[in-house]
Amino acid sequence: GWQVSMKSGSLSYILPCNRLPVQLMSQVRVYTSNGQKKDLGSEDTNGSARGETLRKVETGQDTTNAGQKQSSPKQPMQVKVKAVLKKREYGPKYTQNNFITGVRAINEFCLKSSDLDQLRKIKRRSPHDDTETFTVYLRADVEAKSLEVWGSPEALARERKRRKEAEIKYRENLFRNQRLLWEYKEFFGNTKPRSSTAAMFFKGPGKVVMVAICINGLNFFFKLLAWVYTGSASMFSEAIHSLADTCNQALLALGISQSARTPDPSHPYGFTNMRYIASLISGVGIFMMGAGLSWYHGIMGLLHPHPVESLLWAYCILAGSLVSEGATLLVAINEIRRSARAKGLSFYQYVVQSRDPSTNVVLLEDAAAVLSVAVAATCMGLTSLTGNPYYDSVGSLGVGTLLGTVSAFLIYTNTEALLGRSIEPEQLQRLTELLESDPVVRAIHDVKATDMGMSKVRFKAEVDFDGRVVTRSYLEKQDIEQLLQEIQQVKTLEELEAFMLKHGENIIDTLGAEVDRLEKDLKQRNPDVRHVDLEIL
Repeated sequence: GWQVSMKSGSLSYILPCNRLPVQLMSQVRVYTSNGQKKDLGSEDTNGSARGETLRKVETGQDTTNAGQKQSSPKQPMQVKVKAVLKKREYGPKYTQNNFITGVRAINEFCLKSSDLDQLRKIKRRSPHDDTETFTVYLRADVEAKSLEVWGSPEALARERKRRKEAEIKYRENLFRNQRLLWEYKEFFGNTKPRSSTAAMFFKGPGKVVMVAICINGLNFFFKLLAWVYTGSASMFSEAIHSLADTCNQALLALGISQSARTPDPSHPYGFTNMRYIASLISGVGIFMMGAGLSWYHGIMGLLHPHPVESLLWAYCILAGSLVSEGATLLVAINEIRRSARAKGLSFYQYVVQSRDPSTNVVLLEDAAAVLSVAVAATCMGLTSLTGNPYYDSVGSLGVGTLLGTVSAFLIYTNTEALLGRSIEPEQLQRLTELLESDPVVRAIHDVKATDMGMSKVRFKAEVDFDGRVVTRSYLEKQDIEQLLQEIQQVKTLEELEAFMLKHGENIIDTLGAEVDRLEKDLKQRNPDVRHVDLEIL
């Protein structure tokens, strides 16, 4: 049964109920060992039989020990009688009150949009930022409608199986259809306007990468000719270095284009990490192609030295390479300065934190290229002056060591970014203080803020909400006079249950609205925060 008393401040309401054997507000009956019954509260005429039974149990009266006397009086025992609601068993799977969207109803239960027009429509708070409310349906109504349309669960299962097979067949033919579309575009010409992905290569990091590809490609061609003409080990290292830079920057361009893809069900957070993956592979490529081949050629030059031919053309090509690599380096430096100023970071912090991996790779590769040109020119000059080919081989080893250092730095920074490192402590403290300063929040625990890459932060926290503030927020939106009248009209258990369920669900909706408000405030005051997960304690 129900607790039949309800308090509101100093005012108490006694709700009559014929189903209960007792009516209590805060009622305690005392049974003593001498058989006397004392009521602390209202009279209970129906409890005498239970009192007598309890008295007998306490005094130990039965047929075997009726003659025994107590040597000392027993302490009085207090029994508090409480009326409670019987617990409802919902079973392991209860979906009668579940809501379902129209898209899921059509897809999962094989219905048409016209079938949903006849069902009850319920407006609920939307989980999306761009809409306030959206329409849902009761799952029980949708299940009943699907059985009405298909006749039986077996027929519905057959239709689901048929649609699943059709979906699998469509996916198998998707690649072939894309290939045919590509061939069609190649034959008739692609008349689509320039996509946003192509536009990315005309500004920002994309522009820096495209400039670097063009310049490094030309440098590789001329350095290769100089190596063929002179046979210099240092010039060979420079040619390999330019080739590695060209290939790695082409990989960066691929990463930039892939990162612009829109999120899909398999990748709900998008493809922004493709830039870090491309930069990581680029770092490995620098180590394998650039550093590895330079070391190999330098060691072979030390083991098997041979005279170097005229280095005049090599000096000219190195001078041209120095100018071109320096120009690319300046483009990368200006882009990083502009981006760091927009983020409020220093140049060093922006590079170390790998905020823009594509530009970082171009910056470090070109810086290494300028230094390696200086090393190669110095060692070739010593070889020309002394006639000793060992200086040239040592220059090749120096270029390889420089490339190995750059690749190690790129591998480390991009690995840290892909692992999901935390944001700066100062930024995390600002987010924490913003939540704790809100009246609805009592405390927050287990705070995590992960940098997802490309200035996107995911924030998660366990929040202890103040239920009194949430309830007061709900009451402020209600007509108190009408609410008091509803309370006074409650006379039966059914009315009490309906009253509590109605306002209980509304208070839960108010709590959900408070969560949405906090998430919106976090995103507005911190543009880097893209995903917020607030879990209720």
